[in-house]
Amino acid sequence: MTDDKRIAPSGPSRVARRSEGTDIQAFLRQARALGPRAENGGRLILALDATMSRQPTWDLACAIQGEMFDAVGKIGALSVQLVYFRGLGECRASRFVGDTASLKKLMSGIRCQGGTTQIGKVMAHALKEHAARKVGALVYIGDAMEEQADALLRQAGEFGLRGLPVFVFQEGDDARAERTLREVARLSKGAWFRFDRNSAATLAKLLSAAAVFATGGLAALEARGHPGDRMLIEHLRGGSGR
Repeated sequence: MTDDKRIAPSGPSRVARRSEGTDIQAFLRQARALGPRAENGGRLILALDATMSRQPTWDLACAIQGEMFDAVGKIGALSVQLVYFRGLGECRASRFVGDTASLKKLMSGIRCQGGTTQIGKVMAHALKEHAARKVGALVYIGDAMEEQADALLRQAGEFGLRGLPVFVFQEGDDARAERTLREVARLSKGAWFRFDRNSAATLAKLLSAAAVFATGGLAALEARGHPGDRMLIEHLRGGSGR
């Protein structure tokens, strides 16, 4: 996939295209201005639900995303690709960027809009990126799942076969979303966690652990010896996604 383009466009109406606003153009300009993609070290895809109810969580993720780059430290370089969906079929991906300032600049230009979930598009995109060059992990942050569960679970099985774990951070207590997203994590050999907007510190720790894993694998995560990594290590060892 080429950089900074809509993922699997679904042909929104002229009105819908106008409603996307200037923030899309700003996102694309910023993405192109961030320089060449980083080629060394681990690669991680950070995917967020940017539908209407998600703005507070988007702002939280923007505030703490630097934890991922800080955590990698001496292990190696980290490159992160931002993917988001919102509105009438809009799903976009940035290029991979290698520092917190670049990622924050991309994230700060996006405002959430109404729409339905497009998790399947995110997963299909991640598989294509991984086929082109190894991606260490897909991190997904969201609160709902409005698609056919069977289709997502088939994709998750392919993730597991290809060695691309999905780390799901679910906000809220949507039971249908939880059942499916837990299975997505389990089948991909990743992990599922619940969080709320009051648990920013916990989310930051888990994001940092995911970044270390994406860069150096389970061995690097275990070697770091960070108490906050224990939850993720237990999930990965057990392969349960619980």
